[in-house]
Amino acid sequence: MDLKTGLNSPVIADHLPTLASPAAVMTFTSPTSFPSPGLCLNTTKKIPLPGKIDEVRAAGWLDLMMAASPTRRRQIKDVVNDTQADDLDLQYHNWMVDYPSALTSFEAIIDLAGSKRLALFLDYDGTLSPIVDNPENALMSDEMRAAVRHVASLFPTAIISGRSRDKVFDFVKLNELHYAGSHGMDIMGPIRKTADSNGVECIHSTDSKGKEVNLFQPASEFLPMISEVYKKLGESVKDINGAKMEDNKFCVSVHYRNVAEDDYKKVFQRVTAVLEDYPCLRLTHGRKVFEVRPVIDWNKGKAVEFLLESLGLNESEDVLPIYVGDDRTDEDAFRVLKASNRGFGILVSSIPKESDAFYSLRDPAEVMEFLRKLAAWKEQST
Repeated sequence: MDLKTGLNSPVIADHLPTLASPAAVMTFTSPTSFPSPGLCLNTTKKIPLPGKIDEVRAAGWLDLMMAASPTRRRQIKDVVNDTQADDLDLQYHNWMVDYPSALTSFEAIIDLAGSKRLALFLDYDGTLSPIVDNPENALMSDEMRAAVRHVASLFPTAIISGRSRDKVFDFVKLNELHYAGSHGMDIMGPIRKTADSNGVECIHSTDSKGKEVNLFQPASEFLPMISEVYKKLGESVKDINGAKMEDNKFCVSVHYRNVAEDDYKKVFQRVTAVLEDYPCLRLTHGRKVFEVRPVIDWNKGKAVEFLLESLGLNESEDVLPIYVGDDRTDEDAFRVLKASNRGFGILVSSIPKESDAFYSLRDPAEVMEFLRKLAAWKEQST
């Protein structure tokens, strides 16, 4: 199934060091997939002297922090002139040649779907809810909840989020879905046909309605370490105005959205200083947030594969998985679907970004419209 030809866009990735050591990784991981503990010096630039490596590392991370969440059009309307605003619109319009709108391309999408069974995977923040200054206020609207409930009644649907699974459920409040929290390291899914995956057994449990489910937690042995690091990081950044900690069970988030830019370097230095004592953990980056995660070969792409298998859809040729997300961590899922050439990703973004997604949507409002169109198409087709 050739979804799109001529798309030549590299995956969004942190071409920066990750603070991790491959020596202490869980046994079911693949060493070839570890992020490099050193600099990714795959360019023609002169290799820095050893004494300068930390400076180069910090400068790269700081550049990433500054560019993490580009200003949206509605936020800059007062500080740019009409010509600049028109240029921004033109850049976005040109970008959509490679990443066409999933709304305007909806007929092509349903033609591709045909008689296939759809499986829907959704990120939460920035996809089902807007990005907000306080992560605790990232609430989805009642209209969005209704749209998600509707599609979940028609297709297998899962939320895959960097937040903890319990926290995402508290936001979404829908029992019809499957939930994967902590970037897929904490999955509640249907009873699997097999008892384990990659050497890690599932935990047989029940959900809030008493339905039998399996819990898959490939990083469970890291929980004491994650808890310890959460406390240390909290102490380390507590005097930085605007810095906010979030415990996502299998990962720790340090939000700096409300931190003054002059303090970005301080946030980075405090976080990396704590992690020097934890070689089994790595530092990754999202939209105005640092995320500390275990060094294991697991991400949102792996979570998609796991859920497809759990749902009995992994080996079927008549299944079309669709993943909708806005963050660089969603690229792992986009890449998995693109590599298998059986499904596709939809990037939610109001600015041009390089991505392994095939289609785009501008914001959560367009996501909701897309979900409604999917539901309407399914009901009409049956």
